[in-house]
Amino acid sequence: MRRRKKMRMKGKVKNYIRELVDEGKVIHLSLFDPDKVDESQVYTIGKKLVEAGTDGFLIGGTLGVSQEKLDRIISTLEEFGLPTIIFPSNVNLISSKADAILFMSLLNSDDLYYVVGAQLVAAPIIKKLGLEVLPTAYLIIGHGGTAAHVGKARVIPYDNVELILAYSLMARYMGMEYIYLEAGSGAPKTVDPIAVKVVKNNVNGAIVIVGGGIRDEESGKLLANAGADIIVTGNIIEQDSEKALKIIKGIKSMRRS
Repeated sequence: MRRRKKMRMKGKVKNYIRELVDEGKVIHLSLFDPDKVDESQVYTIGKKLVEAGTDGFLIGGTLGVSQEKLDRIISTLEEFGLPTIIFPSNVNLISSKADAILFMSLLNSDDLYYVVGAQLVAAPIIKKLGLEVLPTAYLIIGHGGTAAHVGKARVIPYDNVELILAYSLMARYMGMEYIYLEAGSGAPKTVDPIAVKVVKNNVNGAIVIVGGGIRDEESGKLLANAGADIIVTGNIIEQDSEKALKIIKGIKSMRRS
């Protein structure tokens, strides 16, 4: 098991991700939703995920997340020495205990609050807390789930690769370093691997993150093979931890030249 006990990753997450990508590795991040996970099981589950090869933890959810529980889960996961990264849905999901935060803009939202408003409120808080910032374009595709509803997203159809690419190019030209293609929690299928491949091949310099609908090893491998730099699994961790471990091992077996 790769364990960096008590070695904090503050200020080092961006370099950590870039080094793994440059080494030809596909990164896996495990998503913990504080509202859904059994808090008493976080350490046990986290240990299994680390042993399977996960590269870090995302912590966040759309509904019902308290600051106290968020802090406790981050504190538990930091024991493994891997990055703890906040995956925010709103300004209430900011914690000084995390190593970094996805500073996300939901670019296909019809509500400016989720494009720039929440970010305006959050920016001074993040500065005061000293959190490392990962500038991220968040695009909700296909199913969308709760995040699409709450974020008032104009969801991009799964098969509209041209529109997905246009948004991704716009994000990169605006200086965003990470492009998160999200099918949504509980999605019936993943983002189309063809769309992932087109984005990766045409958006120079961006780290492509893909999440949502990944329920088996094969779907994870297809996304990795298409060019996803980071693959996120969340629901499957809560629903079937053994299957989640197989997905991680499959993803981590993939390498790029």
